[in-house]
Order: sequence, then structure tokens, then C-alpha cells
Amino acid sequence: MRSHVVTGGARGVGRAIAERLLADGDAVVVLDRDAAALAWIDGEHAIALAADATDPTAAGRAADRAAEIAPLAGWVNNAAIFRDASVHRDGAARVLDIVTANFAPAIAGCAAAVRAFLATGAPGAIVNVSSHQAQRPVPGAAPYATAKAAVEGLTRALAVEYGARGIRVNAVALGTIATERYDHDAGGDMARALERLHPLGRVGTGAEVAAVVAHLLSPAASFVTGAVVPVDGGRAALGPDPEMACPPL
Repeated sequence: MRSHVVTGGARGVGRAIAERLLADGDAVVVLDRDAAALAWIDGEHAIALAADATDPTAAGRAADRAAEIAPLAGWVNNAAIFRDASVHRDGAARVLDIVTANFAPAIAGCAAAVRAFLATGAPGAIVNVSSHQAQRPVPGAAPYATAKAAVEGLTRALAVEYGARGIRVNAVALGTIATERYDHDAGGDMARALERLHPLGRVGTGAEVAAVVAHLLSPAASFVTGAVVPVDGGRAALGPDPEMACPPL
């Protein structure tokens, strides 16, 4: 058995990742600041830790709790917030606050994971959750897109810095995934428009993301590091054409 930490794992994509790792027979510590949403966690190999993923102390505690069950082998930085802001309307300080809120959990998580791996001398894997917006932002999402671009830069930098120590660092860049935010408008005009932005003709599921993350954490991906893997149904590959029979969003 191996153990993993998943931040932002109380619901949505993070929960799907945690559930997949548990189903594979591994132990998981789920770190999330929403204590009520952690109520689904039940079992000797699943530990809920209600804390802020930006807090280095909490991240270190999550690593310790995971290692108490089984050797720490993987860390998933999924915690994020979705909040639009524009520099002209909200100002630089507000935009920077949202960038930090999205980037700080990845920094804290990576630091805790790397320290834990180095302390034991065992190999380990980190997966950072990014977005197609790191490369193709949408209007109004400057803070989120900027933070995700930083996450991808961090992924490559740490892969280079710690690869020789047996630590692999990769990222998954997500398209639209069916979570609570999407389900709220399922079947509506916005949902249909989002589906058309994906060449597969639909949005993704948490289970599909979890399958890729589980692979990147596994020994089957032992020669994969510094990669940003699109899990986006082809969204990043699609160049919208004005002649497309697609109504404006």
C-alpha cells in the first residue's frame, strides 16, 4: 500500500481523484478547508484534514498523517478557487490576491511533498491540477489563468530540480469538467455552448480526470516528468472559426 495527499478533495474533481486512489487500494489524506464537505470520508485508509491548503503547517501535517498509514508516494495539488476579476475594474491588489489564492496551495503542497520525499529518500510523484486557461484564457479570468500558468511553470521547474532525487512532477490541464458548477446549468444554453467547445462534443467527468492522475502517480508513468497533460476533450486543440455554426457564448 502507498499513501497520497489530495488537496481540495472534499468535492468535485478532487473528490473523484481521492475516491479513485482509495479504490486502487491506497491510503489518502484529503486536505480541504470545508469541514462539512469532508463528511463523505470514512475508513481506516481515508483521513479528512480540515485546513487551508495554503498553510505550510497544514500541508506538513497532511504529509505526516499519510506517512503514518503507508509510505507517502504521491501528492495532488487540486485546491483552487474560481473568482473572476479584471485589472481595470478590481485593481492590481485584488487581482494579485486571487492569483495568490490559486497559486499558494500548489507552492505549499509541493514544498511539503518534496521535503517528505527527500526526508525518506524514497521516490515520489506530484500532480498539479492546471487548466486549459493557462494557455488559452477566457475574458474575465485573468487571475485564474495567470495562476494556472504559474502552476505549469512550477511543475516544469520542480521536475528539473528534483528529478535526480527520484521525484516526478507533472500537471494535468483540464477542460470543462462536470462538477457542481457545471451541473447547475446542465441542459442550459451555457452548458450546450461549453460542450461545443470540446471536439468530443461533451464535457469531461471527474472519473476521467482521476484516471489520468492515478496513472501519473503510478510506477507505470515512471519516465514521465515535467509534462502538462491535457485532459480537456480536445478543447485546447480547437481553434474556433467565425464560420463555425456555433452561437456566441
